[in-house]
Amino acid sequence: MSLAETDESEAGESISLHQRILSDIQDKILSGAWPPGYRIPFEHELTAQYNCSRMTVNKALSQLAKAGLIERRRRSGSFVRQPQSQAAVLELHDIRIEVEALGLPYRYERLERLKRRSNAEDRALLGLSAPGSVLWLEGLHFAGKKPFALEQRVINLSAVAEAADEEFSEIAPGPWLIGRVPWSEAEHRIRAMAADDHVAGALDIDAGAPCLVVERRTWSAEHPVTHVRFIYPAESHTLVARFTPSQG
Repeated sequence: MSLAETDESEAGESISLHQRILSDIQDKILSGAWPPGYRIPFEHELTAQYNCSRMTVNKALSQLAKAGLIERRRRSGSFVRQPQSQAAVLELHDIRIEVEALGLPYRYERLERLKRRSNAEDRALLGLSAPGSVLWLEGLHFAGKKPFALEQRVINLSAVAEAADEEFSEIAPGPWLIGRVPWSEAEHRIRAMAADDHVAGALDIDAGAPCLVVERRTWSAEHPVTHVRFIYPAESHTLVARFTPSQG
């Protein structure tokens, strides 16, 4: 084998090892095997484990840090970060975009679907003055393998009759509604809550853990369309508002 062929072989092996280290660590983080705060093995430990150069290990760790999956601390090592999303308070955002901005695969899972005559709580949430048909939906948004947000939604079927025939098993109701109903007004309410047993079980967190709740109600002309409640584990989500001075 020539010297050039040797160099090409070593370069190919280095690339292969770099990808292997990157994938191994990423899989452990996304699967939850290495939770937030977990100290990743030191560079010299990974070098010995993979029988490669320190440069190859450093390149993989640098890429993971750039992706926001780990935090590198001088003299302390590398630690798994808690992914934190940001959402604009005054926008009707798609949670898929939030998740994909973190570099994680997105998935939606419907938990419950129930068509019913509105009860007092439904009418209060939607601002309805008289009983009518509504669709109640509950679903989970995932970031990688972990629950990202629990969605609880009621849709006014008097305003969106075609929602009664949609299963919402393949698509989340938010983007479905935005694509079909032109909204004219929206209201946001933001509060904190402690996770009850149901929320804790859905989000895979401890009962009593702090959660951030974003509630939104939308109208089309004078007709209430939907009320939705998004519940996030408090440490994983940030709300951002950008504004200018009011004009007198």
